[in-house]
Amino acid sequence: METDEILIGALLMISCHAVQRGVWAAYIAAGFSDLRPAHAPVLQLLALSGSRATELAGQLGVSKQAVGQLVSELEQCGYLERIPDPRDGRAQLVQRTARGWEVNRATRRAVQDLQDEWAQWVGEGRVVELRATLAELARCLAGGDLRVSAVRAGQKGRHLTFHG
Repeated sequence: METDEILIGALLMISCHAVQRGVWAAYIAAGFSDLRPAHAPVLQLLALSGSRATELAGQLGVSKQAVGQLVSELEQCGYLERIPDPRDGRAQLVQRTARGWEVNRATRRAVQDLQDEWAQWVGEGRVVELRATLAELARCLAGGDLRVSAVRAGQKGRHLTFHG
């Protein structure tokens, strides 16, 4: 089968699996062996300033109870904590602990390493173009309301974390 006959979904899945494998290998190497694949979406979608469990449940398309269970597991492992929401004292925010931020940094390093490797294979310009195209598609899929937070990380410059 020629590459141009493979549907984009399959090509994206192959790339996504490569990223997942690279990230999980980085977690193991960094000592985060208590993380499970089910935890990844919570860590990925958690806003930089914290999120309510109901917000995470809506983003994930699962029940608040399911998110609550995952958050409890991540809390027991020391990655997340619940604090009173400053906007509404009756609600709680889920936020990263220092260990949770370590996971965030390990993830960013692993993904950046993969991007660098891919740039060696196909050229940096093509990887930059791929990121821009995927970001544009993500905005379209989110109805143009994709919240983007830029975070200073290491010496690689600005990194974008999409959440919402």
